[in-house]
Amino acid sequence: MANKDWPIHGEITGPVVMIGFGSIGRGTLPLIERHFNFDKSRMVVIDPVDTDRKVLDERGIGFVQAAVTKENYKDLLTPLLTEGEGQGFCVNLSVDTSSLDLMKLCRELGVLYIDTVVEPWLGFYFDTTADNASRTNYALRETVRQEKLRNPGGTTAVSCCGANPGMVSWFVKQGLVNLAQDMKLAFEEPGPDDREGWAKFMQRLGVKGIHIAERDTQRTKKPKPMDVFWNTWSVEGFISEGMQPAELGWGTHEKWKPENAREQKEGSKAAIFLEQPGANTRVRTWCPTPGAQYGFLVTHNESVSIADYFTLRGGNGEVTYRPTCHYAYHPCNDAVLSLHEMFGAAGKPQPVHHVLDENELVDGIDELGVLIYGHEKNAYWYGSQLSLEETRELAPYQNATGLQVTSAVLAGMVWALENPEAGIVETDEMDYRRCLEIQLPYLGPVKGYYTDWTPIDQRPGLFPEDIDKEDPWQFRNILVR
Repeated sequence: MANKDWPIHGEITGPVVMIGFGSIGRGTLPLIERHFNFDKSRMVVIDPVDTDRKVLDERGIGFVQAAVTKENYKDLLTPLLTEGEGQGFCVNLSVDTSSLDLMKLCRELGVLYIDTVVEPWLGFYFDTTADNASRTNYALRETVRQEKLRNPGGTTAVSCCGANPGMVSWFVKQGLVNLAQDMKLAFEEPGPDDREGWAKFMQRLGVKGIHIAERDTQRTKKPKPMDVFWNTWSVEGFISEGMQPAELGWGTHEKWKPENAREQKEGSKAAIFLEQPGANTRVRTWCPTPGAQYGFLVTHNESVSIADYFTLRGGNGEVTYRPTCHYAYHPCNDAVLSLHEMFGAAGKPQPVHHVLDENELVDGIDELGVLIYGHEKNAYWYGSQLSLEETRELAPYQNATGLQVTSAVLAGMVWALENPEAGIVETDEMDYRRCLEIQLPYLGPVKGYYTDWTPIDQRPGLFPEDIDKEDPWQFRNILVR
């Protein structure tokens, strides 16, 4: 590994409790060690399996083999988070644990908190008694937003701070600033001061929508066997979100909805969902390396939070501007094959789940950015093009996909330490410049690209299509039907 003098970004004065030690937990650990002063004897990792306990034992870090459940979380976590003096930090990188309940407990205890997703307790994603509206990320996000309204301020809890959701919200703001500079639009750098200012800024730029446009080209040494699900990050997490309804922030420029589209009845109503699984829903999108490509419209928190953050309302509360926003994800080829296999078997997941680590992969990049479209320059992609090769030089225990997530967790932790009384915050509400400053050393090339491509380009033309030729950036043209 390359020698580097890594900067110390802050001090954690109390205990550090990491919940979950899967691929993201393992990758986050060395970043915490590099960039924070803390007492390692006061760090504990909790996970139901002890597969990678050796990594912790070598470092003298405590381990509790247990599942964090609705029944035991208070009794299990409270003594660990409050032991000794100083302010503790809870780093929640697990699945099947309620982010909201853990967040509330941490704030009651005065402990800093961060997670990468609004996660529910076990059973939520596959509850056959629940309607699809209640299984959406919109519904999960609303529980956290309502808690923020009921209990504003107080100890900082950072919600949804991974690569996406998380980092991509900072990319949106930086991308807008870059776009304004290139369009010679007068504004005060580094951008607006508040949420309404950012929404007006995006509207001035003429933006119609945003794709969280990602292409993972990481390749394995051996071909995927049947009856296994391979992925470059949590298989359980991907299957769970992939089986939720396809979901997107719904922009004011849209003139058409799919027949199976449904609106939300409570809250900001910034998003709609489709009565079909996101990982079996395709959209047309664009990334710099492949150019035009298909992506899966997998639901993500940022699809809702970005659309909500950049919403403008009139005096009567009516929405006057909102961008469309959704994930457009092309995972690694083995994950695409795994999805195809799973949906072909009536949606039944394979019995074996496996996250591909850096030793099983040959090469490739995870090209993750935001495609900001509909303005006078057509479309602008801004993001990270991190390669597996560079990841190996930068940090252990992870592939390129993982490092984009773990470095965002690092940035969120730094921000929380520097803003310990900010209450519950989403990444859209944080200082994008400070967060990117922390994260950029781990992201490989971070660049912007303009493209003339639109969703009505490069179609075979051999079959009749129901498209809107007057406005290429309508969702009608983006959704593959």
